[in-house]
Amino acid sequence: MNNIIIKNIIRFILLIILQVLIFNNMNPGGIVSPQVYITFILLLPVRINKSFMLILAFSTGLTIDYFANTLGLNAAACVAIGFIRPGLIKLLFHSHEFIADEEPSPAIIGLSGFIRYTIILVFVQQLIIVFLEMLSFRNFWHNITDIIIGTIFSTILINIIVLLTTKKNK
Repeated sequence: MNNIIIKNIIRFILLIILQVLIFNNMNPGGIVSPQVYITFILLLPVRINKSFMLILAFSTGLTIDYFANTLGLNAAACVAIGFIRPGLIKLLFHSHEFIADEEPSPAIIGLSGFIRYTIILVFVQQLIIVFLEMLSFRNFWHNITDIIIGTIFSTILINIIVLLTTKKNK
C-alpha cells in the first residue's frame, strides 16, 4: 500500500515538472500544447475511492492552473475526466476483474485497450479546455480541429511516457 502511495507521489511530481517546464512551453504549429500531466489521473488505481480521486484530479488540475495561469480550466477538465473515468473503465473493461491497487496500464488492459481509454479521456479533457477557454462556438470547426490535433498529439506522448515507465507484464 505504501509503495503505491510513494509511486503515485513521485509520478505526480515528475508529471507536473514535465508539464510545466517542457510541455507548457511546446506549441508545435501554434495549434496544440500537449497535456501529459493527466497521465497521473489515467494511472490512478482502478479501485480508488471516487471522492478521493476527484480531490486528486482537482488538485492536479489546480497545480497546473497555478503554473500556467489558466484560472481553473485544467482543474475543471481534470475533475470531469476523474468523474467519468470509473464509468469508462467499467464500460471498456467490464470483463476484467481489477484487484486492489491495480492501475489501468497497458500491461493490465492491453495496449489497444489503454490507447482507447487514453483517447477518450484526453478528448474529453481537450474538449473542456478548448470550449471553456473560448466560451464560444463561433469558430466551432477550428476548435474541433484543435481538439482533435491536441487529442492525437497528447495521446501519443502519454502512451510513449507510459510505455517507457511501466512494467511490461503483470
